[in-house]
Amino acid sequence: MNQSLKQPIHERKLFQGRALVALVFIIAVFILLLLRYFYLQVVQHEYYQNQADNNRIKNHRISPTRGLIFDRNDILLAENRTAYRLQVVIEKAPDFNQKLQLLSQLLSLTKDELTEIQETVKYNPVFKPITIKENLSESEVAAFAVQQHQYAGFDMTPYLIRQYNYPEVMSHVIGYVSKINAEEYEQKDQNRYASDDYIGKLGLEKYYENILHGEPGLLTTVTNARGRQLSEEVSKPPTHGKTLHLTIDLQLQQASYDAFGEETGAAIAVNPKNGEVLAMVSKPGYDINQFISGISHNDYQALLDSPDKPLFNRSIKGGYEPGSTIKPYMALAGLYHQLITTETTLFSNGVYQLPNQQRKYHDWKRGGHGQVDLVNALAESVNVFFYDLAVKLGIDRIESFLKPFQFGQLTRLDIAGEKQGILPSRTWKQDNRNMIWFPGETVITGIGQGYFVITPVQMAQALSILASKGQINPIHLVKQTKQTTHLPFNVSDKHWQAVHQGMSAVVNAKNGTARAYASDAYLFAGKSGTSQVFGKSEQDIYKKNEELPKHLRNHALFIAFAPVEDPEIAVVVVAEHGASGTKAAAPIAKKIIDVYMHQKHPELWDKEDD
Repeated sequence: MNQSLKQPIHERKLFQGRALVALVFIIAVFILLLLRYFYLQVVQHEYYQNQADNNRIKNHRISPTRGLIFDRNDILLAENRTAYRLQVVIEKAPDFNQKLQLLSQLLSLTKDELTEIQETVKYNPVFKPITIKENLSESEVAAFAVQQHQYAGFDMTPYLIRQYNYPEVMSHVIGYVSKINAEEYEQKDQNRYASDDYIGKLGLEKYYENILHGEPGLLTTVTNARGRQLSEEVSKPPTHGKTLHLTIDLQLQQASYDAFGEETGAAIAVNPKNGEVLAMVSKPGYDINQFISGISHNDYQALLDSPDKPLFNRSIKGGYEPGSTIKPYMALAGLYHQLITTETTLFSNGVYQLPNQQRKYHDWKRGGHGQVDLVNALAESVNVFFYDLAVKLGIDRIESFLKPFQFGQLTRLDIAGEKQGILPSRTWKQDNRNMIWFPGETVITGIGQGYFVITPVQMAQALSILASKGQINPIHLVKQTKQTTHLPFNVSDKHWQAVHQGMSAVVNAKNGTARAYASDAYLFAGKSGTSQVFGKSEQDIYKKNEELPKHLRNHALFIAFAPVEDPEIAVVVVAEHGASGTKAAAPIAKKIIDVYMHQKHPELWDKEDD
């Protein structure tokens, strides 16, 4: 039997070798640990310091307060009031679904609102607050406050919400704010906006969004390891939105709105000396406060279905033929190009024909007006006079003369949504109809028909230039530095006076079409017009428009300025389906001017009483 012999020397060497390997391994691991420690504590110190700070230091956004809006007399039109919203943190709300059902009765939540809340819960972190309902009513605040102890995780929080103090009469000027949507949020600077911010959607609120919104601030809070707040500090105060001071006079705005009665349409009053818009209404308006927290489906559908189209801003989007309101500008063009003089006369037998053409272009008065000069042609709105003048001018000269008055162009009024009118020309027709220009189209352009389209705001700019004898003061809604320019051609004062005299005769002469509205206290000038809704056959040409169904009647227009000798106010009125500019639009313009003159010149009425 073999017996193994012990080899102590070999065993000792083997043990020492293994011990050395183990020692080397331990030293290597220790060195790696030291290197890792050095890397974490020295190289990555700043990174982990920031991570630690982020765990205990939180920055919270402080929303800026939206800028206020005042009228020209410092009457507050748009402000921010305190409201309450109900929010919930899901992780702190046991039996959330059961409590939500109870709240649906307490707060009258609709099925659509409940569905929207449930969808939000699916995609929202459980620790982040979810809004159940905003802008709680006083009764809802009181009802929840009494039962709040039963709703763990639910809380009412105050916030500022927009409020419009004159929501209907100012609706189409101010517009409104509402919650920013996903598309708008993507387009905005996300350092300035949060996903639940309010943003201007229409009107001045949209146009001046950048200065009304303001800049957000930061609130820094420090918490301990258990999440308890230790301190808070405003590290960056918010910069609140700037205040807007409008040129609008609320009293005149309200008077302009009320002057329409039950009729629909638009009116704009401008100071031609500086371009300030004193009133701008589109009737009917609507309650813009409904849109701030989200209008109900039924209420919104009612606005959409209304035949009066209250959401449509007629003052900047409505397109109408200028009709006879274009005649003062045509008269001025004829005088400027020396095709007529202030003494030129023309015999009107009620019909105009182009040479070698069968078609007849009718005057509004059967049998015509007889022999008329420029002033009487304006006073009686003699179509034949302006048919003839348009043909003498030709469409090219008509376009080049009218363009500087801003016809066919955007006025650049400081409001969102303005539409462009049409100043007809050979080029326009070729580009938009792919057709040549015909002589007969020049004839009807002379009385503001055919392709000619103006918006009320565009006519207000043109009328401001006409009233101020060629001064161009860009019309505007927010007070700003006056920037006056002039027409690119020089019209003599004699010619301006002749046109002003003709417009004055419209109101103040015995043969004037609007003589029924002359004022004993002051002199104002005007011009009526009708915008055709549909064309008449030749046998119906003299049929009264008032005999037609309301929706088929012509739109009624009237432009005016006062006082004649030194205009301070220029007014444009469109009464939709009013049939006659003299009967429907002129009395509205007169009421607007009366209110202004009462405000600015009460002594005129004192003299009248004496």
